Amino acid sequence: MKRRILLLAALCGLVAPPLILSSSAAEAKVYKIGVTPGVHEQVMEFVKPLLAQKGVEIEIVSFSDYVLPNQAVNDGDLDMNAFQHKPYFDNQVRDRGYKLVSAGANFIAPMGIYSKKIKSLDALKKGDSVGIPNDPTNGGRALLLLQKHGLIKLAPGTGLAATVADIVDNPKGVKIVELDAAQMPRALEDLAAGAVNTNYAVQAGFTPKTDSIVLEDADSPYVNIFAIKAKDKDADWVKTIVSTYQSEPVREFILTNFKGSLVPAF
Repeated sequence: MKRRILLLAALCGLVAPPLILSSSAAEAKVYKIGVTPGVHEQVMEFVKPLLAQKGVEIEIVSFSDYVLPNQAVNDGDLDMNAFQHKPYFDNQVRDRGYKLVSAGANFIAPMGIYSKKIKSLDALKKGDSVGIPNDPTNGGRALLLLQKHGLIKLAPGTGLAATVADIVDNPKGVKIVELDAAQMPRALEDLAAGAVNTNYAVQAGFTPKTDSIVLEDADSPYVNIFAIKAKDKDADWVKTIVSTYQSEPVREFILTNFKGSLVPAF
């Protein structure tokens, strides 16, 4: 009898019916993804509406340096980041003790050597300054690229973590200058040449495939990845974001818009 009275009261508007939330509404969340300005941000902006169609909302957070995005994921201020290549990520995890893992690959962004003063590394003269990024993995990456094209020689057995101290031969006598990666495009006004990561090169208005003096091969080991907390590695939202990014529409977007300057890794 009591249940019938409550039901009648509810129908008459005397008692508010209980509010029942669906599990999806109760669990709704906006996932924060860290990127750096330029190509990483542009591709993620393309992915964002594709995710929305699947009921996953993301907020894209742009960082101007390479250090903060991993710390932000580790501290819980971000859910994921997509801005870095695997060697840099491995170095950060090892050196800083982050509890992070890779959730998959997105693309390869070949590093290039750029100049506003010369058209070839052969034109470099003794004492000319050549810039490389000052972080360990990108600095080593630049040195390996310079070695591959004959400008310097590194000590035998030197791997991806090469440093200026590993240079054993510098036949042109150039000066290697270590600078913040984000500042390299502007520093080209004062340098004879500089190694620039693709995201910063594109942001500065360069087309890597045509404007670089030298460009990494597409088989570079420096593939970019998604970084997440280790505890999230099997989470459904991670799988949805990564699989949506690694889809044919995104692959076509990368190939069409970046004209070979980015190479999809999926």
